[in-house]
Amino acid sequence: MELIKYFFDLLLHLDSHLGTLIASSGIWIYVILFVIIFCETGLVITPFLPGDSLLFTAGTFAARGDLHPIWLMAILIVAGILGDSVNFAIGKAIGPKVFQYPDSRFLRQEYLERTHRFYEKHGGKTIILARFMPIIRTFAPFVAGVGSMHYRRFILFNISGAFVWVFLLTGGGYFFGNLPFVQRHFSLVILAIIILSILPGVIEYLRHRGKDVG
Repeated sequence: MELIKYFFDLLLHLDSHLGTLIASSGIWIYVILFVIIFCETGLVITPFLPGDSLLFTAGTFAARGDLHPIWLMAILIVAGILGDSVNFAIGKAIGPKVFQYPDSRFLRQEYLERTHRFYEKHGGKTIILARFMPIIRTFAPFVAGVGSMHYRRFILFNISGAFVWVFLLTGGGYFFGNLPFVQRHFSLVILAIIILSILPGVIEYLRHRGKDVG
C-alpha cells in the first residue's frame, strides 16, 4: 500500500522529484532519464514507469535552462528507439508460446491480448500510436516481435514513433510547462496527461467487452 501511495505521489509531483534529481545528479540526470525511458519502452516487466508525464516534465525543466533541450530530446529519442528494438527482439526470441504462459506478477495475459487486438486492428502503425498509450506502449513492440513482423518495417515505425512521441511531449513541456496557469496546477496537468494517454486503451477495452457481451 505504501508503495502504491509513493508511486502516485511520484507521478503527481513529478516536477518536485525531478527537480531534486536534477540538482543532485548533475550531468548523470541524462543517463537516469535514458534508463527510465529505455526500461519503460523496452522491458515488459516495467510498464508502470513514467513515460508521457516524464517527457512533459523534462521539457519543462529544459525550458528553465536546467536541461539542454537538444541533448535531452536526442537522448530520449535514442532511448525510445533502443527500448522498442530490444522489446521486439525479446518477443521474437520468446515466440508465440508466450501467450500460453499463465498470468504472472508482471507479464499479464490480459495486457498481451489487449495489445494483440489493438495491433491487429491498426497494423504496423500501432508502433507509432502505442507510443502515446501506457502499457500498450510497452507491449506493442513485444507483440510485433512475437508476430514476427519484418524488422525493416518495424524499425521505420519505431524511429518515426520515437521522434513524434518525444517531440510532442517534451516540446509540449518546453513551450507550455512554464506558463503561470500550468505551473499553478502542474499536478492536475500531469494527471490530465495520464488520463488522456490511457483513455484510448480504456475505450478500446470497453468496446471489446461490449462486443463480447452482445
